[in-house]
Amino acid sequence: MRVCGKEVEVQGRLIRIAHLDGDKYTFPEIPEGMLAGLRKCGMRIDLFTFLQKPPDTSPKYAYPMEWDNLAVLPVSTFDHWWTRQIDGKTRNMVRRAEKKGIVVREVSFDDALVNGIWEIYNECPVRQGKTFPHYGKDVETVRKMSATFMETSIFIGAFLGEKLIGFMKLTGDEARSQTAVMHIIAMVRHRDKSPTNALIAQAVQSCGKRGIPYLVYSNFAYGKKQRDSLSEFKESNGFQRIDLPRYYIPLTGIGRAAFRLGLHRRIVDRVPESVLARFRELRNVWYSHKFQPKTEA
Repeated sequence: MRVCGKEVEVQGRLIRIAHLDGDKYTFPEIPEGMLAGLRKCGMRIDLFTFLQKPPDTSPKYAYPMEWDNLAVLPVSTFDHWWTRQIDGKTRNMVRRAEKKGIVVREVSFDDALVNGIWEIYNECPVRQGKTFPHYGKDVETVRKMSATFMETSIFIGAFLGEKLIGFMKLTGDEARSQTAVMHIIAMVRHRDKSPTNALIAQAVQSCGKRGIPYLVYSNFAYGKKQRDSLSEFKESNGFQRIDLPRYYIPLTGIGRAAFRLGLHRRIVDRVPESVLARFRELRNVWYSHKFQPKTEA
């Protein structure tokens, strides 16, 4: 569904919550106009949610809100990032990639890139202790997935010789005031070569040469899980946690009641972190046992 020139997704059955497609990459310029469009769309929508555009952290609107967060890297020049925003360990990781023969550069969206992404996706069924949702998808599905937001996206590839072993997709807003990491991934078998660190370094260069002042890498913390290896990776590469308002605007009586009762939140957000941590440990053991032959291949 398209409203005010932006794609909108609606999720849920009992409680129908709408958000912008690319919720952390694009923002409503005039929320009032978006709300008016949603009310006239002919579809029942109970809540509309959007995140306030960084770097403004103070609430700008009088709508109901809760606090959300993003991992944000202020970008000026590559030299500033290299000398002031990261430490020696991270610099060594980037140097290691170069010494191991990794070459990183911006790439065009073409068949070679799509086939390379497909191969990376289908290397391993489990990543970061979870089943990988893109494992097993065919090339055409990968092409359609990767071809979103083409007008505002930058693709970066990490190569070992002629082979793509990692890639990153950056997606910016229309004003080029920020760009966000929509996806970053590398082959598990080449993680000893630090390709993801090299991809981040190239992303900083790509933002710097375009004058884009902020690089965003999704959330810094997810739900009640405050620290993990991913947040440590972001922090080591210069990203900072920024807390931002996330607005929830009820459009129906169901929406008002759902927000008041907290029903707009995921069930998992109500579970104590100690229980979730134990569940993640058990899940990791199970996946390690189930998929060990494939991940070691």
